[in-house]
Amino acid sequence: MIHINRMFSSTCILAIALFLLFCNFSHCVAMSKPVDVPPVKDVPLTDFTGSVSCIQCHEKFYELWATSFHGLAMQPYTNKFGAEELTAHDDFLQGAGKSYRAFITDKKGYVVVRRGDEEKSYDIAEVLGGKNVYYFLTPLERGRLQVLPLAYDVRKKEWFDTTASAVRHFAGSQDEAIDWMDIPLTFNTSCFSCHISQLSTNYDLKTDTYDTVWAEPGINCETCHGPSGEHVRHFQKAALENKKPKELGLVSTKNFDVDQVDGMCGPCHAKMRPLTAGFKPGEKYFDHYDMVTLEDNDFYPDGRDLGENYTFTLWRMNKCAESGQLDCMHCHTSSGRDRFAGDKANQACLPCHEELVNNVSAHSHHEPDSEGSKCKTCHMPKTEFARMVRHDHSFRSPTPKTTIAYKSPNACNICHADETDVWADKYVTDWYGDSYQDETVYFASLIDDARKGKWDRLDEMLKYITGKGRQEVVATSLIRILERCPDNKKWDTIIAALKDSSPLVRAAAASALSGNSTEKAFNALLTVADDRWRVVRSQAGSAISTFPPQMISEENKIKSQKAIAEYLTSLQNRPDDALSHYNLGNYYSNQGNLEKAIDSYNISTKLRSDLLMSHVNASIIHARLGKTQEAETSLRSALVIDPNNAVGNFNLGLLLAEKGNLDGAKKCLHLALKTSPDFAEAAYNLGIMLAQSSPSEAIELCQKAYRLRSENIRYGYTLAFFLNQNARTGEAIAVLVKMINSSNATADIYAFLAQIYSNQGRKNEALDIYRKAVENENLPAQDRYRFEATLRSLQKTQPMRQ
Repeated sequence: MIHINRMFSSTCILAIALFLLFCNFSHCVAMSKPVDVPPVKDVPLTDFTGSVSCIQCHEKFYELWATSFHGLAMQPYTNKFGAEELTAHDDFLQGAGKSYRAFITDKKGYVVVRRGDEEKSYDIAEVLGGKNVYYFLTPLERGRLQVLPLAYDVRKKEWFDTTASAVRHFAGSQDEAIDWMDIPLTFNTSCFSCHISQLSTNYDLKTDTYDTVWAEPGINCETCHGPSGEHVRHFQKAALENKKPKELGLVSTKNFDVDQVDGMCGPCHAKMRPLTAGFKPGEKYFDHYDMVTLEDNDFYPDGRDLGENYTFTLWRMNKCAESGQLDCMHCHTSSGRDRFAGDKANQACLPCHEELVNNVSAHSHHEPDSEGSKCKTCHMPKTEFARMVRHDHSFRSPTPKTTIAYKSPNACNICHADETDVWADKYVTDWYGDSYQDETVYFASLIDDARKGKWDRLDEMLKYITGKGRQEVVATSLIRILERCPDNKKWDTIIAALKDSSPLVRAAAASALSGNSTEKAFNALLTVADDRWRVVRSQAGSAISTFPPQMISEENKIKSQKAIAEYLTSLQNRPDDALSHYNLGNYYSNQGNLEKAIDSYNISTKLRSDLLMSHVNASIIHARLGKTQEAETSLRSALVIDPNNAVGNFNLGLLLAEKGNLDGAKKCLHLALKTSPDFAEAAYNLGIMLAQSSPSEAIELCQKAYRLRSENIRYGYTLAFFLNQNARTGEAIAVLVKMINSSNATADIYAFLAQIYSNQGRKNEALDIYRKAVENENLPAQDRYRFEATLRSLQKTQPMRQ
């Protein structure tokens, strides 16, 4: 008997929340061995004395910090600031259905939002940034600080639409500006930790309110040195007693190793997902954060920046950084300034590249004192997004070939904008040979094809992941994208990746295994449930939580529970984050706690009504509880957000079919396939619905489903059934033979093919099929016994072969 699939839940999606924490720190020397840093105790704000307490002894450093972009990451708006830093704004700027104008007077600054005949003004309370752009905050109800719809371009001295400037221009897809009132522009939720120091959001989920407090605006000294109250007391006492203090009383960064230094910069300069509530100086990045890689379309396939990326992902692709000999502080001061500027710029590449620096023109093929002979012009080209200028920190050479293929930026055409990428490629090939771009060109092609679901290159992708010389960001990206790949061939490679030297790769592999319900995958996850790095343990916990609890033995229960607890902690740290509640809903669903799952999905949609997958997954839980009307309501809410969403239409189609509305069901499944042509489940279920009214179309759809998911025995069996039913028995036999020759044929497949042969009078072929079934040790014992009994019975009546 053939059944329509029940509704399925989406895979648990990593919640990529821009929860950022920045660190300002002193220059440090790279060490070969990590420095043990005494743990900084959780202390009240009163033990943080503020940057003002540093002036007496560190006046020079204080002055450098106070005027830096770190020190001024946020500042209160004043009339003096408005008069000195901003220019007049005479006209309203047109936005999506609204228009905006900033007013800077001698009494206050404010922005007027006009919608039709209505106008409302919002006072400017705080100012963010200043290197490229000033953003402005205004207080709203329930304690929210919201980024205003107008920002100020520091270089061009002009006002612009905040959200319109952040529209991505992805190939083959559209992006739209969000409303300035949306949560991504709520300061308390999204951007606070990189702009102020010692902050507590004090979010109350029940009332959906903030009572946010902070010690001081900007990123202060204590962000990277810990609370200085004890330090001040030690040194004041030592000064009075004319003695050298016995303890420093705060964290010193001068002997940090490379990972500890980069770990302090990473939280604010990475597109990432937080695992804990806070990072303390000296701790390691991957014990507190996961990192977004090239699975995100904010990166071009070759890893160049497209959208908003914050540098750290590209830094992890940097061969100088990979060597373990270079950290952020080699080129930057603790206040964020360049150590090597102007005529000294190329000294940043010393001493490792002394020969090239001393004869730079021979290497660059540009005049010695020209911009083209500065190392960072070619190896750290500047690009711009949302009027924010950033440097490519991968340090890679220009690769015009990837510009030709993917329209990604390259340093040559950034300077020579009037020339083509083909022109640039000709010159760099003449100068540096034909092969230096090969590495980037190759992995970019793998990333691009993986994004497009071109699984005919799966073997190459898998070989890269575990290959010698694999790049950790690229390997991580491929593993994450392969979660969408239906071919079971991937699993051995993903399991092998759990032994990779990079915690980023191991964490991605652990996360991917949440889609594999086999005992082999479960046992592999147990090997990393107590990994050295929290990011790996947390992702292992997430995947382990999808398995039935009875699979966890007493021997492995403690470490499994600890890993799951770390995963749950990563979700519960952010009570104001909708995606965290969405993932909690998925967790409770997997645990069979359906009421809590519904509660979590409802909270996520309360925080973000546009979170489509929370509506979809809530509908699935309602259906499991037998609440079909609530399920339909949730699905229709999802389709209000995106009427063409494939998963929403698919699930609504199945629900309508169960309710007897086959016409509505077919319409939904047709739309799901139109939006997502490779949606195998939609093709299969629509094929079943059309089996009576349009058998040829039903067969075509089932062929498509089986072609897309050839490992799915149910799809193959159904296709063979329909083919045989419609007098296309030869084709049915071919499908069944193919499945029997695979490693995952079921008893039904053997029985069906043997029955077809018997009906055709091909008794010897039928006997051969029964023999193969008996010999297949992967079949359940009772099925093999049944086939053996049938075989003996037939052999008694079958004449011997001549």
